[in-house]
Amino acid sequence: MTVRLVTDSNAMLPVALLERFAVTAVPMTVVVDGQAHHEDELDPVEFCGLLRAGASVSTSAPSPGELLAAYEMLAADGATAILSIHVGSNQSATVGAARLVAGQVDVPVTVVDTGTASFIEGCCVWRAAERLADGAGIDEAAAAARQVAATATSVFTIGEIARANEGGRLLVAEGSRVPVFVSTGPDMHQQGTVTTTEDAAGMMSEVVAGHAGPLRVGVGDADGEAAALSLMAALQGLPNVAELVRYAVGPSVATHTGAGTVGAVFHRLD
Repeated sequence: MTVRLVTDSNAMLPVALLERFAVTAVPMTVVVDGQAHHEDELDPVEFCGLLRAGASVSTSAPSPGELLAAYEMLAADGATAILSIHVGSNQSATVGAARLVAGQVDVPVTVVDTGTASFIEGCCVWRAAERLADGAGIDEAAAAARQVAATATSVFTIGEIARANEGGRLLVAEGSRVPVFVSTGPDMHQQGTVTTTEDAAGMMSEVVAGHAGPLRVGVGDADGEAAALSLMAALQGLPNVAELVRYAVGPSVATHTGAGTVGAVFHRLD
């Protein structure tokens, strides 16, 4: 059986990982001041500049037709089964679109609703890809993705509090201090507040240090490189961190959290 992987661009997977595991990432749509773009057409740093300039932005899921085209392309290329892993249905219509067209392909399509977003979703895809590469079947790979979705943790700052509040996904008190949030599965809480993003990096590294390893950790930022580098430096010396990677917080996430967002996603490598 030849199983191919499909995800969406909200997974924030670096190009090197997409190429390594031959993952097809169907792009989200990002609307900037009334003009629609595929997410992969937008440079993340330039997009953050538009956010800071006050651009009106919104996002939408890939269309059923776009997902169907990806499935049909993979089937024509020799796939005998497809594992399609996506941003949670609690946050996007992507899973619904995937399920709508899954039965219209000549090969079986298994759709996984991660119930999460951003690089946690990416880690779900990454873990499933590793399982497939090790010879696991599609059901085992799907189970591995769901396990990561349920147990992975994200610790992050909000780059633009007003933009986050407008989106309604997070309600953050306005003020001069920087809030740090922690989420695992459906649970989210505010870890605390600090005065600078560099201090936030210290608080975030403390959260990672408090979890048993070995951990795979991804550090991402939406044009907040200085704080991301501070966080990377703090994490590199932790004995429980087995693997550390960088990723860009792309437009489909930065739309809701703002320019300057910085965070880490981590899960155990069992």
